Amino acid sequence: MDQKETRKTVRTFAFASFLNDFGSDMIYPVWPLFVTSVLGANMAVLGLIDGLGEAIASISQAASGYVSDRLRRRKIFIWTGYLFGSLSRIGYALTTLWQHLIPFKIMDRAGKIRGAPRDAIIADISTDENRGKNFGLLRAMDNLGAVCGIIVCILFFGLLGYRNLFLLAAIPSLIAALLIFSFIIERKTGDIKIYKGLPLKYLDKNFRLFLLLSSFFALGSFSYSFLLIYAKEFGFEITFVPVLYLIFTAIAALFSLPFGKLSDKIGRKPVLMLSYIFWGLVCLSFIFIQSYLAIILTFVLYGLHKGALEPVQRTFVLELAPTAYRASGLGGFQMITGLCALPASLIAGILWEKISIFMPFYFSLCLTFLSIILLTFVRGK
Repeated sequence: MDQKETRKTVRTFAFASFLNDFGSDMIYPVWPLFVTSVLGANMAVLGLIDGLGEAIASISQAASGYVSDRLRRRKIFIWTGYLFGSLSRIGYALTTLWQHLIPFKIMDRAGKIRGAPRDAIIADISTDENRGKNFGLLRAMDNLGAVCGIIVCILFFGLLGYRNLFLLAAIPSLIAALLIFSFIIERKTGDIKIYKGLPLKYLDKNFRLFLLLSSFFALGSFSYSFLLIYAKEFGFEITFVPVLYLIFTAIAALFSLPFGKLSDKIGRKPVLMLSYIFWGLVCLSFIFIQSYLAIILTFVLYGLHKGALEPVQRTFVLELAPTAYRASGLGGFQMITGLCALPASLIAGILWEKISIFMPFYFSLCLTFLSIILLTFVRGK
């Protein structure tokens, strides 16, 4: 694929990603409030639902990555994933009990079947010199879409309410599905040897070490919902909670591309280390510095963490995985680390309810420190 075609493909994916996050982030700022205040769930249930969603997302990416490698087809998983996201938001709008959220949450996060096949396409058409930049652009457009969605939420939530807002949020992802279906051209590849079963067992010790430390980190990385509920419990008005979500998402949008470019220059490991340090500072801040200004600044740190972690971790995994099995490697990585998200948010919810509001942050801080130590032993730039 020539450079012009490569840029067109990356930009199409980036715009589709913008649209999907535009829709999803109309919902996310008020999601924990909807679950707890409107549907009456407690923090443990919120953690269960959010954790289940992340686990389903990760399993979906692993399955789609493996199947797309076997079939040598990517496109169908991508537009179908966006369609799932659109339909799930309609389901949220119709829900009256928190138990009814579960199948729609599963559908929503199953939409992540788009992730590994899409990322494999981008990795394949990129070079070592621009791969971090391309993934940084994709993540920047994710976050820019999120910023626009949050602004719509803030401006129109009072007028529309939860359910009409959820219905409106279904439209952008439907457009994204149509965009991928219409403009991405499936490139045929030659036949290659296919392993029997998911090829994680064929990956080297270096990849496995990175998988292990990432799993530890994921086990402590509970849902953003806890940060928003913490702010509400501290005294922030409900109408200001989406603004906090906007702050960290905007920061992530601004810094995803620069962090991606930085990783091209100085390597993936230093930027990943920095992302872990940012998260550790978030935990320390919530534990020890309790003021309105400190909480706002902590959401800035959280945005820096997300901006550094998401594009660079994905790029690093794709470079550690065998070239012919990038989708499977990334999907398997995301499945295992994502399965840790279910107990992560559930444990955080139980610690919150049974011990104290600060206990989830202590737990996460310990696992973050362990992850930083193990990362120093991973080979790679």
